[in-house]
Amino acid sequence: MERLLAQLCGTSAAWPLPLWEGGTTGHCFTQLVLSALPHAVLAVLSACHLGTPRSPDSILLCRPGWRLRLAASFLLSIFPLLDLLPVAVPPGAGPGPVGLEVLAGCVAAVAWITHGLALWTLAHSPHGHSRGPLALALAAILPAPALVLTLLWHCQQGTLLPPLLPGPLVRLCLLILQLAALLAYILGWAAPGGPRGRWAPEPLLPEGQEPEVAEDGESWLSRFSYAWLAPLLARGARGELRQPQDTCHLPHRLHPTYLARAFQAHWQEGAQLWRALYGAFGRCYLALGLLKLMGTMLGFSGPLLLSLLVSFLEEGQEPLSHGLLYALGLAGGAVLGAVLQNQYGYEVRKVTLQARGAVLNILYLKALQLGPSRPPAGEVLNLLGTDSERLLNFAGSFHEAWGLPLQLAITLYLLYQQVGVAFVGGLILALLLVPVNKVIATRIMASNQEMLQHKDARVKLMAELLSGIRVIKFCGWEQALGARVEAYRARELGRLCVIKYLDAACVYLWAALPVVISIIIFITYVLMGHQLTATKVFTALALVRMLILPLNNFPWVINGLLEAKVSLDRIQRFLDLPNHNPQAYYSTDPPTEPSTVLELHGALFSWDPVGTSQETFISHLEVKKGMLVGIVGKVGCGKSSLLAAIAGELHRLRGQVAVWGLSKGFGLATQEPWIQFATIRDNILFGKTFDAQLYREVLEACALIDDLSILPAGDQTEVGEKGVTLSGGQRARIALARAVYQEKELYLLDDPLAAVDADVATHLLHRCILGVLSHTTRLLCTHRTEYLERADVVLLMEAGRLIQAGPPSEILPLVQAVPKAWADDEQESDSAITQSVQNPEKTKEGFEVEQSTSGRLLQEESKKEGAVKLHVYRAYWRAVGQSLALAILFSLLLMQATRNAADWWLSHWISELKAAKNSSQEAPASTSPASTGFFSPQLLLFSPGSLYAPVFPLSKAAPNGSSDIHFYLTVYATIAGVNSLCTLLRAVLFAAGILQAAANLHRRLLHRVLTTPVTFFDATPTGRVLNRFSSDVACVDDSLPFILNILLANMAGLLGLLAVLGSGLPWLLLLLPPLSIIYYRVQRHYRASSRELRRLSSLTLSPLYTHLADTLAGLPVLRATGATYRFEEENQRLLGLNQRCQFAASAAIQWLDIRLQLIGAAVVSAIAGIALVQHQQGLANPGLVGLSLSYALSLTGLLSGLVSSFTQTEAMLVSVERLEEYSCDLPQEPRGQPLQLGTGWLTQGSVEFQDVVLVYRPGLPNALDGVTFRVQPGEKLGIVGRTGSGKSSLLLVLFRLLEPSSGRVLLDGVDTSQLELAELRSQLAIIPQEPFLFSGTVRENLDPQGLHEDRALWQALEQCHLSEVIVSMGGLDAELGEGGRSLSLGQRQLLCLARALLTDAKILCIDEATASVDQKTDQLLQQTICKRFANKTVLTIAHRLNTILNSDRVLVLQMGRVVELGSPAALCNQPHSLFQQLLQSSQQGARSSP
Repeated sequence: MERLLAQLCGTSAAWPLPLWEGGTTGHCFTQLVLSALPHAVLAVLSACHLGTPRSPDSILLCRPGWRLRLAASFLLSIFPLLDLLPVAVPPGAGPGPVGLEVLAGCVAAVAWITHGLALWTLAHSPHGHSRGPLALALAAILPAPALVLTLLWHCQQGTLLPPLLPGPLVRLCLLILQLAALLAYILGWAAPGGPRGRWAPEPLLPEGQEPEVAEDGESWLSRFSYAWLAPLLARGARGELRQPQDTCHLPHRLHPTYLARAFQAHWQEGAQLWRALYGAFGRCYLALGLLKLMGTMLGFSGPLLLSLLVSFLEEGQEPLSHGLLYALGLAGGAVLGAVLQNQYGYEVRKVTLQARGAVLNILYLKALQLGPSRPPAGEVLNLLGTDSERLLNFAGSFHEAWGLPLQLAITLYLLYQQVGVAFVGGLILALLLVPVNKVIATRIMASNQEMLQHKDARVKLMAELLSGIRVIKFCGWEQALGARVEAYRARELGRLCVIKYLDAACVYLWAALPVVISIIIFITYVLMGHQLTATKVFTALALVRMLILPLNNFPWVINGLLEAKVSLDRIQRFLDLPNHNPQAYYSTDPPTEPSTVLELHGALFSWDPVGTSQETFISHLEVKKGMLVGIVGKVGCGKSSLLAAIAGELHRLRGQVAVWGLSKGFGLATQEPWIQFATIRDNILFGKTFDAQLYREVLEACALIDDLSILPAGDQTEVGEKGVTLSGGQRARIALARAVYQEKELYLLDDPLAAVDADVATHLLHRCILGVLSHTTRLLCTHRTEYLERADVVLLMEAGRLIQAGPPSEILPLVQAVPKAWADDEQESDSAITQSVQNPEKTKEGFEVEQSTSGRLLQEESKKEGAVKLHVYRAYWRAVGQSLALAILFSLLLMQATRNAADWWLSHWISELKAAKNSSQEAPASTSPASTGFFSPQLLLFSPGSLYAPVFPLSKAAPNGSSDIHFYLTVYATIAGVNSLCTLLRAVLFAAGILQAAANLHRRLLHRVLTTPVTFFDATPTGRVLNRFSSDVACVDDSLPFILNILLANMAGLLGLLAVLGSGLPWLLLLLPPLSIIYYRVQRHYRASSRELRRLSSLTLSPLYTHLADTLAGLPVLRATGATYRFEEENQRLLGLNQRCQFAASAAIQWLDIRLQLIGAAVVSAIAGIALVQHQQGLANPGLVGLSLSYALSLTGLLSGLVSSFTQTEAMLVSVERLEEYSCDLPQEPRGQPLQLGTGWLTQGSVEFQDVVLVYRPGLPNALDGVTFRVQPGEKLGIVGRTGSGKSSLLLVLFRLLEPSSGRVLLDGVDTSQLELAELRSQLAIIPQEPFLFSGTVRENLDPQGLHEDRALWQALEQCHLSEVIVSMGGLDAELGEGGRSLSLGQRQLLCLARALLTDAKILCIDEATASVDQKTDQLLQQTICKRFANKTVLTIAHRLNTILNSDRVLVLQMGRVVELGSPAALCNQPHSLFQQLLQSSQQGARSSP
């Protein structure tokens, strides 16, 4: 190196690059360091910008500033070449050798040519509107000092003094021209000119337009440094990352539409998911293996060069240039390794996001195409949330699976080079741990699978619980069902406990291994008769550290791959479910008769593919165009199944189904109306364009105009999820309006009249079914047979068979329970009156969540901003438990202290050895390579000079004889043993602590959610609450502990490191203040954005969950109306927003990583440089320098690990924050005081309302306005009233689901507001309008609290005419499926009635409980209720009129006030009474329908 420099510069080999010559800088130094180097930097920076994309509106004629800079660059590229002419022509014109001048001139010419091209590219890109990147302009000015110094040299030499020599004069002129051109360049940048006046300078890292597209079209430099992320991070630092739209747009290759297209090209139905993913993204992913390989190889340059450098310092016989090269190699290897590893991590994350986008998209598409065999919604949501993430862990694990063994092999080889055969002892121990790790990994995987099953069950139950929260609160089952959730959680935690303790074993093995392996290697080495040296010890320690990483990580990598396999299988099973296939389901030929719309022939249908559930058989059915077909029959006879079969939602086992105009779809109104969380108008339009006239007609036909006039924002009012803020009647009518607005030819209407009162039912029949839809074909299921008098044909179903079809006059008498006259009265005030009434109150209650007139119910999910608050850390500390948390910290410090003690003892031992060696007068035996024997390690890679490095056997006469060695080894082994015990203690305590925290946080969350008022659930989508119970709880269970463990280890490691450095090498601490400031600034800039991006990622995940749950619930309607494509687009939009946040978060992590790595590389270079300077001064102690360098290598790693682990911990703590937000901030139901009343305080059953006023929100009219009445014990009270009169509000106040504004409710003279809610609700019973069943057995649904014996359960089922059905299903232990879907809606209502029959409550409330039951069954049920509740107080809200007429008294409400109260007979005889009007209108409705 010295000779080469001396030859190039024409100097002596002893001082090849003189810094100062003849009163000015050395010319060689000027040309190489101040000219060639800056020009090289300029060339590289300019080349980075050559790929900048051209702007679509690029200016053909550049602005003056750009033109001036282009011209200057062109001239500056020519002048250096012209400058070579006088140099080359003899005699040379100096001042340096020709070779040096040619090298400097050529580098300058190439640099300015490259720069000119880059300027031209930038001028025609979006940068053309500004000055371009500042970094580029600064790089162009870097060569200026060299030109100025050369000019000074000319002045000193007197070039302009006579005699004037042509050569130097020409060179001086060219030099002046170069300076002038550079000045012109600076002027062009400073004063760009042009029509826009004064330009703002472009910042060093260019601010993109908002919102910018990530990385596409960026230069290499920008990609490597993530400069394109600057605008996003700046917004984060200013606190402007508030919504997903604030993040940068996705690059083209991550866009959901591109991903869907790329994936679909390789996907077909029935294909293997992994094959399709490999076809779409696999090749690109495998290519990243090359980056991984290069990065791994460069990782070894650190220890090797460290060894060479320490050896150089120790021997002191090599030329300085070798030391310089080692130091430069150390720095260069660190920088290049950092860049490669960083790019590898970034590209892998991009491929992961590509696969994620494709997997989530295909999962949603599959959900849209599911046939009748559908998994529960909770299971599908888990596939979306948990399994897709686990599957994608494969991307990180696969390359590690081959990279780690390679790393291991190379490390072992280098260890062999260092300590010879002594490494075998350590290797044997390490290899013994591989099967142990394998066993642990297998056990963890098995437990993981079980844990996922329990998690599935818990989330599924939670989803059902949230959907039926109103009924749960009415019945006071929060504790019973909460206990069921807790039971699932306990099983889940049981498996998690196994996983975490096995994890602890792995952590222990990983942490204890380096020390144990080092002990074994060094002991073996010393016992073999060799002497330890600084070089050997430090290099071996560095290599052992490198050995541990692959050994520790390998089981986790395998575990990650196995987990991915488990999740892949789960997703594959879902994707392999049979599809809804209209082409195969329906006959390809249209019906035989042109006038026939629908034809079924010999068709057998079932809900499952093998036909084990009740089958539906239609021997022959033909429906002509324009017909109204009525379908009647008992509960569970298969009416809904027939409509589902026509809509293609059942399995067709045989026969034919032919539908005319199938491609146009159906108008479908299901028995349980499906309503979206959207405005009423959006629900009705359902994606179809708004047609004002048609819309008005539909509202009129569906009797919605009056309802909308009551609502706070009319049709812009948002309704809750599944329409919870509407009454049953309103939901049914909105669902009907949606079907009507779609303008189809064939309508399938499943009992839309069940939930509405007589007035509204008559209106719907005449204006809608016989009016707007008169020209269409309609199939109408209903139990209200009087409305089928106008039907063309009536079908009678029984036990899944079509037993008779004919005109109404033939069929209806077979199903009517009572004479016609009774039927007139019977239907009087179908509970829908009531139910519609529920609406205004409910809506007011929910709609005012934001403001009383906005109509906006759905609140944007709240998102905390800024750093994670201290109270979140405190909450987690409390969840772990104070004593346990302190014990964890203490064991951690103890572990670190013993580890440091082991290191210190080792260095002490080495210094003693060195002192002993120096003091020993014996010369070491000279050994030739042949005579060193088997035990002499060949240091091929480490020895700087010869191929073999001699090894000195310990002299027996030396003071450190075998007893000394025995002493040192014993102490070292003892310290290591104590360290191992502390490590084990810390691992076990940590596992116990995080399990404790996981249990406590979930318990608090569940308790709080279950005690929250119903108004919260009306305004909050289920997906949002479920996200807490699935994703956030999973994060607290698994992700947070993992990263927190790393953070604590890093913090302890850093403390120990600083202690050692402070005591051993105080001068190194001088580097810490500036380093700390840089680190602090970088991490603060990053954390501000990282937190918000993590929060936004969580925030954008909830709508994905909600959308999928919504889709699964409304699948039949989506398909019937042909809205699947629109829902698919919406899913892509939501997925795109989530991917934007995920991508931005990943890029930000890499932004931080590259900066920390480069700062670390700079620190290592600085220490190496200082060591070289000290070596030159004769001050360096090789042992101390080796120690400091190895510590410096780990110091930067620790600091960067600390920042990234702290940031990730903070990001994960967002989950704790979100759980805490619900656990602490959710409103609570007022609990009341536990009065000492004893268990049987409600003995009579009297109910008294005293001047009760209820207002849902300030500014709204009173829902109940001074209601006062008394119900005597055992009295049967019917409650009637038109829509909005306040009937449902009475029940809400009675059960204290809402608290009255004033007034009191007394039960047996006890004020209900003084009672505990559980005490109050346990004494009341309700049969709700909407049956609520959950996944579980018949027994669990009938008796959630487990209070009754089987005999009582069977008796209740018998009384509700359900026993035969339950026996056929398999008895009380038969599973009901999600939401009780194995029963029909009528049967579900009967099961809820059976539940009420079991209660000992003195007061029973019936809220339109048998709307979906046929008349015969209803009559029997009424008799059962009369008999069973003969001595109980019964409040019946507007059920079928016969029950009202049989009541002791009837309460009539209007506008929230009691207007009439008396016996039915008295009120009927009272002229102009409101009750009489209700009776008359219902009878007229019934009569006018024939």
